[in-house]
Amino acid sequence: MSGLCTACRRAHWPPVLCSVRAQLFINEYDDVPFDAITYMTGHCNYGGRVTDDWDRRCLMSLLSIFYNKEIVTNAHYKFSPSGVYTIPPKGDYDSYVDFIKDLPMSQNPEVFGMHENVDISKELQETRELFDSVLKVQSNTGSGGGGGKKSDEQLIEIASDILSKMPENFDIEDAQLKYPVTYGESMNTVLVQEMERFNRLSSVIRSTLQNLQKAIKGLVVMNVELESLTVSLLVGKLPDLWAKASYPSLKPLGSYIADLVARLVFLQKWFDVGKPPVFWLSGFYFTQAFLTGAMQNYARKYTIPIDKLGFEFQALKVDDSDVAPEDGVYVHGLYLDGGRWDRDRDVIAESYPKVLFDQMPILWLKPAKKVDIKEGQRYTCPVYKTSARRGQLSTTGHSTNYVLPILLGSDKPILHWINRGVALVCQLDD
Repeated sequence: MSGLCTACRRAHWPPVLCSVRAQLFINEYDDVPFDAITYMTGHCNYGGRVTDDWDRRCLMSLLSIFYNKEIVTNAHYKFSPSGVYTIPPKGDYDSYVDFIKDLPMSQNPEVFGMHENVDISKELQETRELFDSVLKVQSNTGSGGGGGKKSDEQLIEIASDILSKMPENFDIEDAQLKYPVTYGESMNTVLVQEMERFNRLSSVIRSTLQNLQKAIKGLVVMNVELESLTVSLLVGKLPDLWAKASYPSLKPLGSYIADLVARLVFLQKWFDVGKPPVFWLSGFYFTQAFLTGAMQNYARKYTIPIDKLGFEFQALKVDDSDVAPEDGVYVHGLYLDGGRWDRDRDVIAESYPKVLFDQMPILWLKPAKKVDIKEGQRYTCPVYKTSARRGQLSTTGHSTNYVLPILLGSDKPILHWINRGVALVCQLDD
């Protein structure tokens, strides 16, 4: 009941009303209405603060551990697999206090239904935040004394190195001639639009670095934007100027440039050789356009309204293929976070200790009628562009980070993987 009171206070409900509602559900019914209590807590109280559908799904799954009939019928009910967190035996006030004091001071991930690897992820995140703070302080204090010349030399060297790696912009006119807009092949439009987006990003990177070189030489004024660029380059972070024109990425500067060049090479090879049999899903700037193109090809081929279609999913047992599927698309480049993929049984399995991500094999995205897609014993796994798992709603109506849900096979209860926080990400942070 205390959990309900906390939820009500957070929702600004009067404490008296909270107490009355709890007594109504628990004391005045012959059988405790767990469904009603779960709904009130998850959707009405906490749910008002949790706006993301996937977060609310996780919240409802966690509540199912604490709101269920076994708590009443099983005196030895365990909240965690190890049995550390259990229902306290019936006793007086002091016995309950002693029981709480005996619980671990540092909470294990299992109390939240998560894998032990979560501790590693948490510590890595704290370390990154610490180093980011140290680098910011160093960049702010390192400009005094005799370090100015050295910093200028470093900036010239970094800018020259990045510019040397950046290929020329795509020729959009040539791309439109070679891959014209046709009714039967929407991927032509996808390719040209991706080239345009990456051209804009490449132009921003190239122009800012060239202006920085000129500013260091005294040919142009060092404005606030260029000053911010110098700080980011010296500490190895993605500059804000570039991030505004870029796809979502949490990579440091060196890895970001390598990733960007790989995406440009992917598009250039597509232009030179033709549509690849396996698409690098992580390589797209606007992934939803590619998915819509794949769906549109199927809809036009079989004259089915596109709003009646969805994707079926099949994980292959290979990492590469020279042949494209008859319908749909093969994609690769996804990483499973919170679990691993068992290629022998085609199901999600527990992560190996100290292995945070598992690379997925080729996935076959097969368009099908929504009425024919059965979820069954499959986990609805969200796909994100970065491990941040959050984004903003863009003007296109799509999230800047969330991509789509993918159905993955499971031989365990679906709630287990929800509590584990299993998700697919398109790119890693390093």
